[in-house]
Amino acid sequence: MGLEKLHPFDAGKWGKVINFLKEEKLIADDLIVQAREATEEDLLVVHTRRYLNKLKWSFVVATITEVPPLFFLPNFFVQRKVLKPLRTQTGGTIMAGKLAIDRGWAINVGGGFHHCSSDKGGGFCAYADITLAIKFLFERVEGVSKATIIDLDAHQGNGHERDFMDDQRVYIMDVYNRYIYPGDGFAKRAIKRKIELDGGTEDTEYLQKVQTHVEGALNESRPDIIIYNAGTDILDGDPLGGLAISPQGIVKRDEIVFMAARSRRIPILMVTSGGYQKRTARIIADSILNLHNLRLINKELATRGAENPKVELMIRGSSSDLTK
Repeated sequence: MGLEKLHPFDAGKWGKVINFLKEEKLIADDLIVQAREATEEDLLVVHTRRYLNKLKWSFVVATITEVPPLFFLPNFFVQRKVLKPLRTQTGGTIMAGKLAIDRGWAINVGGGFHHCSSDKGGGFCAYADITLAIKFLFERVEGVSKATIIDLDAHQGNGHERDFMDDQRVYIMDVYNRYIYPGDGFAKRAIKRKIELDGGTEDTEYLQKVQTHVEGALNESRPDIIIYNAGTDILDGDPLGGLAISPQGIVKRDEIVFMAARSRRIPILMVTSGGYQKRTARIIADSILNLHNLRLINKELATRGAENPKVELMIRGSSSDLTK
């Protein structure tokens, strides 16, 4: 119904990334791991039933997604056209966590809803996919007991920070513009390595800080899994991010994070999070191509069971496959 035009987010971003990668012959349809949407049972691993019931009210979803006309639409429509795709991306993040453990790395070309916590959504984020992925791994995958979140979206990741406030198993590094949403002072208490940027920060300063603090974080706490929230709203000109990083700077940033993870043989799951310009899809695809060209995503570097030579990318995943 054209509602996506009322929102700054490019609803077609994820499909565009996949199409770019197909054009470059990196992937084909049979190399993409498809997903089923996260079920209510899956979501209840983290979310309260009270919160999930709130999503049955269109005005609540309209507030979370910041699309006011949703207020006037029947909830069955909102569930099918707005929340089901988000639940499918959430299932993708959960499944990608297991794939990362099995194969050394995984990319969900979507997800990264880092403003949503167990009992509250916001900032376009209705489900806490990062928290869910970590909780599923802790509860259902043997040998996974520590996780590091590296959140490089332009905004503070207050959702997962609230969820893991008192959980010493989860180390959080967050690099964000100090002057923009959400400014959640309480959630900041959960950040172990906090890097607050000024508006207009450019490549040289940004990449130096990312390099220094990623290395520092992984030296300080050796995790069993890294969840990398790779928002592209740091791009110069982004209407919500307020930073000034070039496309080449974003590609280099992702390279730095993957290099640090792969050199230590730590499994890494990447989600793509925010990014509010039409050109971000091309930049994400270029970054994935760069990671592949540098052999940072391939079978030889996988940590467990990487017998399959195919390059496998997550656009969505299935939480029901988590223990298979």
